[in-house]
Amino acid sequence: MSRVAVITDSNSGITQSQAKEMGIQVVPMPFFVNGDTYYEDISMSQEEFYEYLARDAEVTTSQPTPDTLMNLWNDTLKEYDEIVYIPMSSGLSSSCGTAMMLSYEEEFENKVFVVDNQRISVTQRQSVLDAIELAEKGYGGADIQQILLREKFESSIYIMVDTLTYLKKGGRVTPAAAAIGTVLRIKPVLQIQGEKLDAFAKVKTLKQAKSTMIKAVHKDFEDRFHDPEGENFYMEIAYTADDTEAQLFKKEVEEEFPGHVVWVDPLSLSVSCHIGPGALALAIAKRVDELKF
Repeated sequence: MSRVAVITDSNSGITQSQAKEMGIQVVPMPFFVNGDTYYEDISMSQEEFYEYLARDAEVTTSQPTPDTLMNLWNDTLKEYDEIVYIPMSSGLSSSCGTAMMLSYEEEFENKVFVVDNQRISVTQRQSVLDAIELAEKGYGGADIQQILLREKFESSIYIMVDTLTYLKKGGRVTPAAAAIGTVLRIKPVLQIQGEKLDAFAKVKTLKQAKSTMIKAVHKDFEDRFHDPEGENFYMEIAYTADDTEAQLFKKEVEEEFPGHVVWVDPLSLSVSCHIGPGALALAIAKRVDELKF
């Protein structure tokens, strides 16, 4: 039986300390603050990051260098036979495409299996947990890749953004639309189903945003997944900067979906810099059904 290592990137929200506990490795996504390079959970904490945002620092993201990935893979393959690498969605970053290209190099061919299953953040994290479980059950890298790709669209993320400022900076909305939204105090709810970040609804209050996200998940369970109670799904809430509202939202979601354990985690900094503080997300991801493999 092959020894399979699981590696992901920090867009998954998995911290370096959590990675050690889970027995995996996390590639830190680089980002730039006022021109200086930082790495989440290594050279900058969540608290420091939001202090920079509050001072209107210029923040942008990047991707790991090819050398970073290749050196990590080579070191890992000294101890393991295969690697399953789960980066963020190719629809949201070119880092996945770079990883896939590198995996075709002779030294990594049939040893490194890149999973482009169109996920990010908490749903990406769930893919990592699924990969760990499958590896522990004896599945090889190619099989794990195939199972995760088969399930790639079996998830949804709904995100309420408190301000349009950061979406404007990232080119996700025009300056004019951001200005109008700010004047009208619009709190957009965005959606990730597959590779794209799309507009889903426009609301004006946090209460409306929470209700919109809960209704959207109900509809997904009933119409999209044909699982009205969501019995075969994990649920998670994610937030930026402050978890106060996230903890309150957790109680609402658990009351709305009895029997579900709802996890709460902060969004990674490389995601947060595009949506800013005060964001709140509700995500669902289907449990992997290996019996269908």
